[in-house]
Amino acid sequence: MQYQSFIKPLIIFISSFSLNTQAAIFITPKAPEISAAAYSIVDYNSRKVIASNKQFDKRAPASLTKLMTAYVVFQLINDGRISLEDEVRISKKAWKTGGSKSFVEVGKTIKLETLLKGMIIQSGNDSAVALAEHIAGTESTFATYMNEYSRQLGMNNSRFENASGLPNDNQYTTAFDMALLATATIRDFPQFYPWYSEKEFTYHGIKQRNRNKLLWTDHTVDGLKTGFTKKAGYNLVVSAKRVGMRLISVVLGSSSVNARTSQTQKILDYGFRFFETKTLKNIKKEVPIAGSTKGTLKIGMSKTESFTLARGQFKLSDQVIQLDTALSAPINKGDSVGKLLIRFEGKTMVSIPLVALEDAQQAGFFSRMLEAIGF
Repeated sequence: MQYQSFIKPLIIFISSFSLNTQAAIFITPKAPEISAAAYSIVDYNSRKVIASNKQFDKRAPASLTKLMTAYVVFQLINDGRISLEDEVRISKKAWKTGGSKSFVEVGKTIKLETLLKGMIIQSGNDSAVALAEHIAGTESTFATYMNEYSRQLGMNNSRFENASGLPNDNQYTTAFDMALLATATIRDFPQFYPWYSEKEFTYHGIKQRNRNKLLWTDHTVDGLKTGFTKKAGYNLVVSAKRVGMRLISVVLGSSSVNARTSQTQKILDYGFRFFETKTLKNIKKEVPIAGSTKGTLKIGMSKTESFTLARGQFKLSDQVIQLDTALSAPINKGDSVGKLLIRFEGKTMVSIPLVALEDAQQAGFFSRMLEAIGF
């Protein structure tokens, strides 16, 4: 005879909000019009895209390429394959590279850290080429590193052919991919990320300013990178942190330095004003379980989860545990058992997986029989 549980699936309210009078009026405005070829604004913790336009369109990255160049360098430093103290010899090719310069001299040796800061803060193309040659021998070989790491990060619509971002018809990226790269840079290399907020770089007595104007006008902005070529237009990737929330903004193909700055400011203000990110951890609950040596089972989240909602929605939401089915032993720790639902006005806004936090062994045959008939 096979044991059959007759317990119905459970819906468990953790928290519920209700108004005694009229319902709250709740309006989230549409994203503002952004004058750029493509843009995306993403929450760093939840990875939610708050607003975007043509975020998967392939565009020339210009000096945003250096975000990937720096990511590769950071990774190899972490792996112990290179060091900030490395002496890097400047080749004739690096010295002759056009565009923005750190003014390194051919044949001289310069510390890797100096070159890295020159590339990040001042956007030196010569520094980018010198770093690439030091690591991989040639810039084209270094691009293999760039493309492999971009693949690992899920940047599926990006390709890199050089370290500097100088024009190349086969080099492209998207607003979505640049947001992924910015997120990974902040997450993976917190020891290096503060360099993106430095406003000036001085080498050989020449002081040059960071081209990210928002570092001067918005104290919540702490990175990342600008870029420009005639084909790309004016690009800007920025991260800012306010009210316990970090956003990543990517604006591609704007019409001028001032335009990319003002459009980025506009979309950041929109994101922070009308959205909020919440982080949940250590959510635990005991729920009934049939056919077990214990009467209840501890369930909860296997990891910390973040989600982004329109500002004010979470406070007015219901938090509900929905079990996939009636729970019956045996159940192993880590088994999927249901979801935590965040509901607003009857609509599920967020669904977070729940797992068993402990084992539940099956009771003996007679114990299960007695439970089945109601004893």
